[in-house]
Amino acid sequence: MLHAAINEAKAEDPEVDVSEVSSPVSLPAISLLSPKAMDTAGRIIKFEEEQREKAKVALKLRQEMQEKLMVEVASSGSEQLKRFEEFMELKQRQEYQSMRDMMDRETKESIGRQEKLKEEQRHRMKILNLRLREAEQQRMREAELERQRQSEGRERLRNLNTIQEEILQLNQLLEPSTQTKTSVPPASLSSYSTRGNQLCSQVSEVVRKTAEGEFPSVEDMTVAERALHEMRALIRLMQEEVAKAQEKKKKDQEDEEERRKQVELHAQQEAQKKAAQSAKEKAQRKGLQNRAEDTTLKWYKELQASAAQCAQSFEQLNTPKDNQTKKLKLELQKAASIPVSQISSNSGSQLREIFDKIDKLLSGRGVVSGGKSISTSQHPQGLDFVSYKLAEKFVKQGEEEVASHHEAAFPIAVVASGVWELHPRVGDFILAHLHKKCPYAIPNYPPMKDGTAVEDYQKILGYRVDDSGVEGQDSFLKRMSGMIRLYAAMIQLRWPYSSKQGVRTIDCI
Repeated sequence: MLHAAINEAKAEDPEVDVSEVSSPVSLPAISLLSPKAMDTAGRIIKFEEEQREKAKVALKLRQEMQEKLMVEVASSGSEQLKRFEEFMELKQRQEYQSMRDMMDRETKESIGRQEKLKEEQRHRMKILNLRLREAEQQRMREAELERQRQSEGRERLRNLNTIQEEILQLNQLLEPSTQTKTSVPPASLSSYSTRGNQLCSQVSEVVRKTAEGEFPSVEDMTVAERALHEMRALIRLMQEEVAKAQEKKKKDQEDEEERRKQVELHAQQEAQKKAAQSAKEKAQRKGLQNRAEDTTLKWYKELQASAAQCAQSFEQLNTPKDNQTKKLKLELQKAASIPVSQISSNSGSQLREIFDKIDKLLSGRGVVSGGKSISTSQHPQGLDFVSYKLAEKFVKQGEEEVASHHEAAFPIAVVASGVWELHPRVGDFILAHLHKKCPYAIPNYPPMKDGTAVEDYQKILGYRVDDSGVEGQDSFLKRMSGMIRLYAAMIQLRWPYSSKQGVRTIDCI
């Protein structure tokens, strides 16, 4: 029992010193002791019991102290835990407040930034509106300037047309053909005419720019006005020279009168000889002559042979086998025929442009047709093809356009004569096509031979014969008159046809 108490005390408090509680001396199981020994043993047992009681009391006190200590420790830990919780709560509140403050600051900053952005946006919108107004005002100013430029351009264009018209009229006064009655030297008239043509060319160069959709500039108007002033000065100089020549002629009139009489006498004698010769030729003729002279027929055959040889030379281009050559043929044919089709009675200043375009094409230079650049140098047979088709188109215009609008004869003849002057071969082809379609222009009136069908003979005479039959007389005469009018207009012009040939043709007719 003592050992159990000691073990229990050790278990409850290891520090409890139980050394004082000594284990009793083991007694003999059966011992016969003396009374003193019994008293000593009893005291020992009593002492042990007292010690056990003391140990129990000490153990109980120590347990109570331990319990108090544990309660104090628990209470202290609880207090510390509360303080810690309070500290953590305080720290959370501080952090929360800090976060609130930071969020408030960020909110304020965000609001400030938004206000700043709104202000900047309003400022940018104000600047943008201002720029839009400025752009609109600038556009309106540019539109006004453009309208003003267009108005000034049209005004300059009207003035340019007026200047060109006046220069052309004045240039006609410089032509030697209009000064035949004056006694001004031909060399001087030729120099005036050459300079006049140069001035007309200068103005035409300016006008050609306007034909491309542009208005003449101030520099162009200065050039045109300078040309007009120089033309007027040329006219004044020529008039002064004409006046001087007339004055000199008036002074020399008495001396010249005798010479004129001699010239007139000589002319009368020549006229009498010609009349006698004509009467002799008429006497040799029998009725109406329906056949041209041998020289004229020879000339006619040479022209037809030359045209046929030319047509044979471009046979490969005329009947192309590949698409590329076929396209080239169509483009060359358009480039040759379209400018001639554009000639009309009211062409005016466009005649020069059309003439230059045809001249470029025949000279091997590139021209624009249908939005494409085309040149006769693109094919070895291109020049022959264009020359032949161009001459054919001129005659066709006389057959159709002049036949319907007689006033178109001279504009077409002007361009044809200019081309004839620079490219004589085209003139020969014009005559060949004209003689073939209108034999009366040779003139030749072939009689009907035996065995010739009526339709074949009518084809020889120039009638159109097709499946529906022979064309009517009115249509035939209308076509013939159109071609004869065009031929007569070309004869009257200074280019290129010889006046002797025209007189011979009219005399034969």
